Amino acid sequence: MACPEALRVQAYFDGELDAPAALEIERHVESCADCQALLADLNEVRSVVRRDLAPAPSAALRARIGAALDAEAAPAAAPAPRPRPVRRFSPSFWFGACSGLAASALAAALFYLFAPLVGTPLAEELVSAHVGSLLPGHLIEVESSDHHTVKPWFAGHADVSPAVTDFAPQGYRLLGGRADYLDHQRAAVVVYQHGAHVINVFVWEARRGGLSRDATRNGYHMVFWTDRDLQYCAVSDTGWDELQGLVRLMREQGASEPPH
Repeated sequence: MACPEALRVQAYFDGELDAPAALEIERHVESCADCQALLADLNEVRSVVRRDLAPAPSAALRARIGAALDAEAAPAAAPAPRPRPVRRFSPSFWFGACSGLAASALAAALFYLFAPLVGTPLAEELVSAHVGSLLPGHLIEVESSDHHTVKPWFAGHADVSPAVTDFAPQGYRLLGGRADYLDHQRAAVVVYQHGAHVINVFVWEARRGGLSRDATRNGYHMVFWTDRDLQYCAVSDTGWDELQGLVRLMREQGASEPPH
């Protein structure tokens, strides 16, 4: 079984982590043989790509580049500046310019009014909660593939108790669940595994307008939907099609259940 930190090690290799997170990974790699081997493999692949796909320029090409640089470095006599004529704009020009500025201002206002909600702090909370869950010991609080075990656990640990189903036959294995503090609530999080990827499904009470736009943030996909009075968001670094597949199964399951 791969180390749970493998994804963050790849992000560290690509320079996508901030300084504190990078320091955590460096300390982890010192004591993890699997991640040491992963970094070695990534470095080897990068070296091979640079060596084989980026051949050294030929002598003729180097000569042409050197000649071009020499010519560029030679100072050229700058032509004397020519006086610029004073342009007089007609009233129709100024009317058009002002109309353009007004249209731009209106477009900017509409953008900020109706931009997708994925730029809100709540979306940032979701990504941060997902990334934090990938740390060792943070992913699952109740570990079980039995929905009869996971769903009752939420009743005492979260503010909502969503439907829980194991979709292992379809490729989405139920790992368990946990509670996460989200949007000033104790949200329920149903955890699935699809191949080597973890999918966190956050569920909380939809107290305000639901987030309806799917988005990608820092390499993690987010799919939003609502079911009755609950807001859902599935977050993972798996492909869009794979993530949408789980969402489709969950929505079909929710539609088949009576209102709670």
